[in-house]
Amino acid sequence: MTAGPKTIVYPVKDLSLTKPLFTALLGVEPYADEPYYVGFRTEDQEIGLDPNGHAKGMTGPVPYWTVEDIKATQAALLGAGAETLQDVQDVGGGKLIASLKDADGNLIGLIQEPAGS
Repeated sequence: MTAGPKTIVYPVKDLSLTKPLFTALLGVEPYADEPYYVGFRTEDQEIGLDPNGHAKGMTGPVPYWTVEDIKATQAALLGAGAETLQDVQDVGGGKLIASLKDADGNLIGLIQEPAGS
């Protein structure tokens, strides 16, 4: 089952310039503030800033769809014509992410939350 896009990650070039803008826009301080990722939570939505996003092939904001089985979903999307940009990886605490692109170059992110979350 797909829960829909609850996370959107923006590729950024300078966290020191972008972080204050999103703090003002969202009206909250980041819950994660690291050199490799800044994350904001507002209700059940997460907004992330990735300073390495451009190097990973991100050309704009990427919606991450929450799925129950990331490997099965990735396989289904590949079978439907998608191309892998970033294979499944654990980003900490058992949270898995992957990113793909469709035939038009649109980016699709996948997230699988750790068991019991």
